[in-house]
Amino acid sequence: MPTWQTRTPVEQSITDRRARELTSLPIASPELELLTPTDDERAPEVSIVVPALNEELTITEFVRWCHQGLANAGVAGEILIIDSSTDETPQRAVAAGARVLRAPKRGLGRAYIDAIPYIRGRYVIMGDADCTYDFRQLEPFVERLRAGDEFVMGSRYRGFIESGSMPLHHRYVGTPATTWILNRVYSSKFSDIHCGMRGLTLDALKRMHLESQSWEYASEMVLKSVHLELQTGEVPVRFLKDREGRVSHHRRMGWSSPFRAAWVNMRAMFVYGADFFVFGPGCLLLLLGLLLMLPVTFGAVTVGPVTFSLTSQFIGAMLAVLGLQGVFLGCLAKIFFDYTGRRTGRIMPWFRYTRAAFVSSAIFIVGLALTIPLVVRYFQNDLSLPEISITNHLAVTGLFLMVAGFSIFVFTLLIHAATIATGRGSYE
Repeated sequence: MPTWQTRTPVEQSITDRRARELTSLPIASPELELLTPTDDERAPEVSIVVPALNEELTITEFVRWCHQGLANAGVAGEILIIDSSTDETPQRAVAAGARVLRAPKRGLGRAYIDAIPYIRGRYVIMGDADCTYDFRQLEPFVERLRAGDEFVMGSRYRGFIESGSMPLHHRYVGTPATTWILNRVYSSKFSDIHCGMRGLTLDALKRMHLESQSWEYASEMVLKSVHLELQTGEVPVRFLKDREGRVSHHRRMGWSSPFRAAWVNMRAMFVYGADFFVFGPGCLLLLLGLLLMLPVTFGAVTVGPVTFSLTSQFIGAMLAVLGLQGVFLGCLAKIFFDYTGRRTGRIMPWFRYTRAAFVSSAIFIVGLALTIPLVVRYFQNDLSLPEISITNHLAVTGLFLMVAGFSIFVFTLLIHAATIATGRGSYE
């Protein structure tokens, strides 16, 4: 088990500030106005939380669907619409029996952040207010949440997709491709990461500490559900085409809107999964580099028709240095996105300060000892190296060890700084 070091006043101050940031939640803003219906549910178990922007064509029927879905599931619930409309959407929503949180227009992600202080239910179900997701079928979400799941994704591919509801390139290329990429990066098993209908516990929503202001909130939720190691489920949903006369938000924003949304979602996937791109490849490069470099430390080695000489040793050293940096950067990324503390607990014992200082110093000294004979020979030969000998090979390995020793020490400093900055203390 890790042994925690007593924090200095400065470290304690940073840790306390970070803790306040992590535990603080959005508070009611004077910019927001809550409208409540006359038949408001007093003790909801489920909160249906949905942003809306100029959805007067569908909002009344959508709220009715929600009430029907709650009744079918046998659960008391509220409907909370986060509205930034300029039409009759809020008035119609309240008349149909929904709570409406009037908010400035500032993005889908921000709408959910604004809504958190107003959510009263234990479970939260999200979606769109355009009647494309069938909210009459809430029972599968409620069942999974009551059974203990903390995050439940809807899946159009395991449910029903009405003809004409999705552009063909979205249905057969975009969504399957990005879902496949996310599952590879995060070792997850989602079948439809862009499904807008999803459920989670209010506690999980708060722990996610959403930061995305726009479309990428959807990917951020999925990614953080993995980082938080939430108990996750998936249920089939029905996806329907837009009602006659309604223009989707993507079409309202122009032909490039879907591509901009895809770009910001991919950015979120890659940033939150940065360790995937450096840690694994770094391990492979480090191993390959050592295999090319170490056997040639005492001279050229011939294996069958292939001779590994000083050139291949230089290549191996370069790959090993690059791989070592990848491993270190990957460890830092793992700590930055470690919302449970488990990854930090696994990594930090390898880099206790005192141990790392001695190990890095020993590696550096060994490397220096291997390099000195070449330096001596260089000066003895009037600042020249007329021929390649064993001292050249020893020096290449020595230079790598010097770089590795210095890198280990610097990385130890950085990783301890990272644990302090993220509020996870410091190891001895």
